[in-house]
Amino acid sequence: MKRHIYLVLALIGLPWMVQRSTTGVSVSAAEHNAFTPDAIQFGPAPGFVPAGAQLAVLEGNPMATTGDYTIRLKMPSGYRIAPHWHPKRENVTVIEGTLKVGMGDRFDEKSMAGFSAGSFAYLDPSMHHFAMASGETVVQIHGMAPVEFNYIDPKDDPRNKR
Repeated sequence: MKRHIYLVLALIGLPWMVQRSTTGVSVSAAEHNAFTPDAIQFGPAPGFVPAGAQLAVLEGNPMATTGDYTIRLKMPSGYRIAPHWHPKRENVTVIEGTLKVGMGDRFDEKSMAGFSAGSFAYLDPSMHHFAMASGETVVQIHGMAPVEFNYIDPKDDPRNKR
């Protein structure tokens, strides 16, 4: 059994060793589509979510007409996203902190469930939901572009307040 494990590890490492020996150049992780937490660059979140959050695009273009995307959203403690829905499936993994999520058309903190780091959830298209960060919270969201936010109450849409 040990011999099989060593063989698998050797096979996994072989392409990396060959590339390093043939090029003689160290290639950054981003060029291999891999990111360490300290290498992820966050910037202001787009206008369809309330101000105060930061966003990092890890893969694809979430605003493209089609294609896969992966993003991270960093939210300060108490950050809220009003009831909304998406026309495409949303897949969410909690990386840090606690994300509180509720279902329905009205923000009701008492009805929310808390999801700590390591939790995963997916929301099917048209599911009405709302969210809140408990402590600084980072979530990773992936799905099919384009990302669209449809707020239940148009007054909650940050794009209407600018």
